Amino acid sequence: MLELQNLSFQVSDDTARHKEIIKDVSLTFGDHAFIAITGPNGGGKSTLAKLIMGIEQPTSGRILFNGRDITKMNITQRADLGISFAFQQPVRFKGLKVKDLITLAAGSKVKLSGACDYLSKVGLCARDYIGRDVDASLSGGELKRIEIATIIARNTPLSVFDEPEAGIDLWSFNNLIQVFEEMHRESDNSLIIISHQERILNIADEIVVLSEGSVQARGRREDILPDLLKGTESCKFFQ
Repeated sequence: MLELQNLSFQVSDDTARHKEIIKDVSLTFGDHAFIAITGPNGGGKSTLAKLIMGIEQPTSGRILFNGRDITKMNITQRADLGISFAFQQPVRFKGLKVKDLITLAAGSKVKLSGACDYLSKVGLCARDYIGRDVDASLSGGELKRIEIATIIARNTPLSVFDEPEAGIDLWSFNNLIQVFEEMHRESDNSLIIISHQERILNIADEIVVLSEGSVQARGRREDILPDLLKGTESCKFFQ
């Protein structure tokens, strides 16, 4: 489904020096995949997610989605092809109601009961949120859960989540685990989740370890996770 071919990404600092954030990364993600990407802070995880979505453009390399070269496509074009993205810090929309946002995400008219179902899946009481504005009156955790509800509503072949656990409380996090398990179990869609959380890594089929812009390890959860949890050099990925 998704193929990253020799992907690199550089930025220039104030001295015009080039800093390589992503270094010649090649990865293939198949259909119905559940991949967790983890690694130390500053290792390039969020940048890789933004390259997949088209928020950033690679310095070199190619990105293929269902065999189609999408490297030069922008975020809207990739969304139209069936890629969804959940930001680490969700966007606020002044003047837009939660129900309207879910309807836009679904791409068709959603009945009130349907919108309420999406909110219920992420642990929100629909009665309290369906008519609220998606603005500063909502906490970061509430926005995060509403954003995830819109991803569920979109139901696209590929969904990318950048640290979905950021800013949410423990109860919401426990509910979030169930949401991801259900998304993977009840559809053929693929999930890519950027996360440090052991519980998210523990429900993924595969884990990719990204450090200093390069893939350090990739494999099945049962093969990779034990090494990450041992008191070895690998434990730096959770610090």
